[in-house]
Order: sequence, then structure tokens, then C-alpha cells
Amino acid sequence: MCRSIAESATVPESCELGCNVVIENDVIIGEGTAIGHGSVICQGSIIGSDVTIAQNVVIGKRPASGAASRRKVKDVGPLRIGDGSIIGACAVLYAGSVYGKKVMVADLATVREGCTVGDESIIGRCVSVECNTSIGQRARIQTATHVTGDMTIEDDVFIGPGACSTNDRKILGKDKHHKGPVLKKGCAIGSNACILAGVTVEEGALLGAGSVATRDIAAGEVHVGVPARLLRKVEE
Repeated sequence: MCRSIAESATVPESCELGCNVVIENDVIIGEGTAIGHGSVICQGSIIGSDVTIAQNVVIGKRPASGAASRRKVKDVGPLRIGDGSIIGACAVLYAGSVYGKKVMVADLATVREGCTVGDESIIGRCVSVECNTSIGQRARIQTATHVTGDMTIEDDVFIGPGACSTNDRKILGKDKHHKGPVLKKGCAIGSNACILAGVTVEEGALLGAGSVATRDIAAGEVHVGVPARLLRKVEE
């Protein structure tokens, strides 16, 4: 069976390793963790106990800057994954992000550097999470959603499939101060909705499916349309 495990890596005997697994220098893995065929655990990554990593996953990928990139890559530190988390097949998790306990990252998802993901949150299939975004506990981000960088998602937020967000209102401008949306505790974003840079969706509010939020949404309100307007209060 072909595997590559660096001498400086810590891999307990209780771990299950598939074929063609690569574990690089200074990796630390907790007891009872399972790593599927073809997965790569990059240098310095720290993985908790009883974590399940599926096939062909990249853990702790180092970010890189393109020639035209406005943000240049800095030292981001190691990736950390909490106990009991599940990472789906072909997911790519960048270095410099921290995941709590019992987090689920589904197949084909990508999470960039500088992010935090709270306990028991779910990042769905084909979701893209850009850099420096904070996700609270028990958040549910559904299939094919694009979560922009510099965004805040608080506890118990629901984001429906195909939703997207932005962090730049001046695409052609020279001022590149990025500020993503803020989704307050317990709010919900409908399928295929769009939230523009700097918009705050307050606690318990709802943005309807296919709507475009161009301004803040007050707590407990339902907003729909393009651009989104107040429809009614959220029913208890």
C-alpha cells in the first residue's frame, strides 16, 4: 500500500489511512481520525480526534497570489480542524482557517484562508467560502452558495442553495476596501438570493428567494424583490 508520511508528523496508530495518502511535515492528527484514499494533509495542519476525511481531499493548502491579484498572500499559519468533524470528497481547505467541533464540509466545497467556522456548522456541496470570513455555530450553508470574503455569518443562520454575496461595491474604483455582508443570528437567506457588499441582515429576518439585498434588512422583517423591499413581518 502506497503512502507518504513525514517523519515529523504525529499520526496515532488508531488512525485509518487509505491508499496514496500524503501527510507532510509537522502535521498533528488526533486519535481515531480516518483519512480516505488519495487525500493530502499539507505541512503544519492540525486535525482533531475522530475526524473523517473522505477521498481526494486537500487539507491545509497554501494560498497563492496571481500576477494581477490585489491581495498578496501573507503567512497565514496552520489549518485547524476540531474533533468529530467530517470533510467530504474532493474538498479543498486552505491553511490559516480554524474549524470548530463537529463541523461538516461537504463534497467539492472550498474554504479559503483566514476563515473561522463554528461548532456544528454545515458547509454544503460545491460551496465556495472566500478569505477572512467568520461563520458562527450551527450555520447551514446550502449547495453551490458563494460566500464572499470579509463576511460575517452569525450563529444559526440559514443560507439557501445558490445564494451569493459580494464585498465590493466599487468594482471599477481604485479604493479596494472590502466589506462583506453581515448576517445576524438566526436570519435566513432564500435560494439564489444576492446580498451586496456592506449589507446587514438583522436577527430573524428573511431575504426571499431570488431577491437582491441592496440595503440593510431590519430584524424580523421579510424582504423580497429586485431590489428587495419590505413585504411583511416574519410570522411567529
